[in-house]
Amino acid sequence: MAPTSTSLFLTAAAVISSIATLATGSPVAAAADTALPKPVWTLTPTQSAQRFRGLAPVSAHTAWVAGTNGTILRTEDGGATWTSVGPQSPDALEFRDIAAWSAAHAVALSIGAGPASRIYATADGGASWRLAFANADPDAFYDALAFSERDPAHGVAVSDPVGGRFRLLETRDQGLSWTLLPSAMRIPARAGESAFAASGTCLETRAGRWYLATGGAAPWGRVLGSADNGASWGSVGETPIPAANASQGVFSVRFRDAGRGIVVGGDYQDPTRTSGTAGWSEDGGATWNPAAQGPGGYRSGAAWVSGLCSKGAAVAVGPTGSDFTLDGGRTWHGFDDGSFDAVECVGGRVCWASGEKGRVARLVF
Repeated sequence: MAPTSTSLFLTAAAVISSIATLATGSPVAAAADTALPKPVWTLTPTQSAQRFRGLAPVSAHTAWVAGTNGTILRTEDGGATWTSVGPQSPDALEFRDIAAWSAAHAVALSIGAGPASRIYATADGGASWRLAFANADPDAFYDALAFSERDPAHGVAVSDPVGGRFRLLETRDQGLSWTLLPSAMRIPARAGESAFAASGTCLETRAGRWYLATGGAAPWGRVLGSADNGASWGSVGETPIPAANASQGVFSVRFRDAGRGIVVGGDYQDPTRTSGTAGWSEDGGATWNPAAQGPGGYRSGAAWVSGLCSKGAAVAVGPTGSDFTLDGGRTWHGFDDGSFDAVECVGGRVCWASGEKGRVARLVF
């Protein structure tokens, strides 16, 4: 029987004190901050064995997860109970991303070559689903979707390159219908470059800008960006995360505002390798710096914890554990060795994580 919670693995008082100093900028204030609650994931009883890479928390109480075999679950009581609400389909869909705005309204993306890539939308909590997009191109493989924080009706979905360019879909009605953008508005790709359908966070929107994280093309994973809500795209900057083969690169890009961003990734075929797994930026991604102390291995997802500290708190997750930073991604500290694929934080200090074997957990700082 799996434990219901996992505990923090930081035992050295000096480490905790230094982390608190980073959070406050003051050794005096840091002493008080050592009393802050330490991060602990509490697993929730999903009663599922599916792998959930799609995660969309709405609040501390309401969240959606989407995963293998067409499974979508929803909770409205903080994870105490989960309801299966996935679309009825004869196909074993592989959901990898989901966006949600309430317990009623959500949009989910399934992956795969050709017709396996689809987008479904619901406005009644999953009682019924509308097939909003069905891919007809055998060469396209959609990875993720994202919606504008300023205009929730406006969203974009991205496919791996077709004909040398990342293919983009756009919605202006909150996912009910999607339009394939013309070739001139698609993103030029390097040979072998792709995005990763690992956590839904290779595609990001923040402060009116859009970002796409890539890998698979040496020497470094890139962050591509748009400053006009996806109308035009260009290379923002190369990251310090290697991308020498198809399993390496940036898996998650997250921006706190128009300037401050973090990236995590690595090599999913070498998940315990700790070098080249994280970077940070303070200029909108124009330049990226390597983390002085990275996460404890390959990480597939990351999320900012907006209410924790002014210097920038975030959580990163992957198959070998979880880490947090209190200095905008410069140093990371492990706190759990359980496997997760995706993480999202809402309401200032509440985070959710999801992953293999039905694992969905909640953390309150």
